[in-house]
Amino acid sequence: MEDINIFIANFLGYLQRRELNNLVDLFADEFDLEIPGNTSKIKWLGRRRSKPEVRQLFKLLWSAVEPVTAEIQTILTNGDQVIIKGNFTSKMLETGKLVDSIFFIHMKIHNHKIVEYTLLEDSYAVSEALQ
Repeated sequence: MEDINIFIANFLGYLQRRELNNLVDLFADEFDLEIPGNTSKIKWLGRRRSKPEVRQLFKLLWSAVEPVTAEIQTILTNGDQVIIKGNFTSKMLETGKLVDSIFFIHMKIHNHKIVEYTLLEDSYAVSEALQ
């Protein structure tokens, strides 16, 4: 349990500080990442299965979005499974519009690496804020 808590703390810290190399290194060589939504409008959404694709995802996201606030409300662990629930406000740099959303991140960890990652957020609100 302690190892997974350290892993989560590292993951959240790398994400907050936008430490791209450290974040990408948390993923296994083989994994499944999905952020559902309209991939034709929001390029960082969709499915990724390689570290270069994860790197691209975060570069696209971070070049388009400025975090305003983020709050973690709950972290649940069960063996190698993690669910993080929170909310955020982000500014879309292209339009200057703000987006408020809850989010859920589910991760499966194997040998201290992410093998499954799903992020659920209000991608419709993000899409609307980009118009």
